[in-house]
Amino acid sequence: MFESLSTKLGEVFDRLRRRGALTEEDVNAALREVRVALLEADVALPVVKEFIAAVRERAVGQEVLKSVTPAQMVVKIVHDHLVEMLGGGGAPGLALNASPPVPILMIGLQGSGKTTSTAKIAIRLKTRERKKVLMASLDTRRPAAQEQLAQLGRQAEIATLPIVPGEPPVAIAKRALTTARLEAYDVVLLDTAGRLHIDEELMAEVASVRDAVKPAESLLVADAMTGQDAVNVAKSFNEKVGVTGIMLTRVDGDARGGAALSMRHVTGRPIKLIGVGEKLDALEEFHPDRIAGRILGMGDVVSLVEKAAETIEEEEAEKLAAKVAKGRFDLDDMAKQLKQIQKMGGLGGIAGMLPGIGKLQKQIESAKIDDKMVRRQLAIISSMTPGERRNPDLVKASRRRRIAVGSGTSVQDVNKLLKQHQEMSRMVKQVSKLGQKGLLRHGLSALRPGGGFGPKH
Repeated sequence: MFESLSTKLGEVFDRLRRRGALTEEDVNAALREVRVALLEADVALPVVKEFIAAVRERAVGQEVLKSVTPAQMVVKIVHDHLVEMLGGGGAPGLALNASPPVPILMIGLQGSGKTTSTAKIAIRLKTRERKKVLMASLDTRRPAAQEQLAQLGRQAEIATLPIVPGEPPVAIAKRALTTARLEAYDVVLLDTAGRLHIDEELMAEVASVRDAVKPAESLLVADAMTGQDAVNVAKSFNEKVGVTGIMLTRVDGDARGGAALSMRHVTGRPIKLIGVGEKLDALEEFHPDRIAGRILGMGDVVSLVEKAAETIEEEEAEKLAAKVAKGRFDLDDMAKQLKQIQKMGGLGGIAGMLPGIGKLQKQIESAKIDDKMVRRQLAIISSMTPGERRNPDLVKASRRRRIAVGSGTSVQDVNKLLKQHQEMSRMVKQVSKLGQKGLLRHGLSALRPGGGFGPKH
């Protein structure tokens, strides 16, 4: 999400930085480009106007124009206003403080990803919050909608309310709450019906369920790829049903991201969660400050570290640390690192979190560095014998041809992988030579070619 906006804003700010001292006209010209970039990213016009006016008011002041680093000051002002537009500082989180069972109403149009999102939230509450969760489908109109949720429940090992054919939505909701009270559930997720468009019948049905269960959260699920339409949907649901928070789905497939910027502003309700992939664990909290950092190419190292902490197995990490301390790093270790990247959502899932990655995006694309490459490398390593993985020096010409055929790749691909392993292995040896104190003293420069113990150029 936000790739195109991030790229365009990066280009605008790069031009500002090259100027050194700034005039009021420089700032105005930059803001005109920022305005166009926001509109092209599908941000609603009223939101853009208000944003640019607020930034201009501060950016053309004497504090900025006479600053030692005026361009950086403009970037900071844009960053601060982006954070504000997206809802302030940290992630708001779901309201779970009510006495259990806490009802959460999932609302939105058909096709927005409500049912899958219900299962994703249930898994998150079960694994992270240690909550006992019950899911119930109130969608009696769409064929097999209730069975779809039941199937997701079986897949995720989350309880779902038994289906009673012909039971109306309000009755299902009441039965779900009664069951949850009797069986000591903490949270009840109610997946309501949707339509392909907003109509009075849909709103009346959702409102009647809301009145019957009095939910702690009415979470609007909206598809980020619907752009401007998502804003109209959010406005209608907020006015007629009452929205307490927003969950955006398919943000991994939308390069523009304008819906996120607009919906928060139009409804006044926080974006609480974002779906970042098809897998049931592909769900993140929405942190306005971190997202603003990603948009402006500053990265989001905090989220990257959190994501790594969630997926790294402590025992494996300790084994690798012990091997690194001895200067050893074989192809089995490399395969584990590649699998770690896959667990963290692939290269696409972590790229936006790395500072300055926007400027390298074109080079990454031209070098064809993507998740297919990771899968290809894993296939190559899998086609080697255990002895070859432990000792890559054994892999000579005839073996390389055999490995290429076995992995469905070329000898050139095998050569590239072995060269990459050599580089990683060399860096590991440098770390072991430096030791912990030495690494702290020399810093990361010691790991660069020509720096520390690296070969001189």
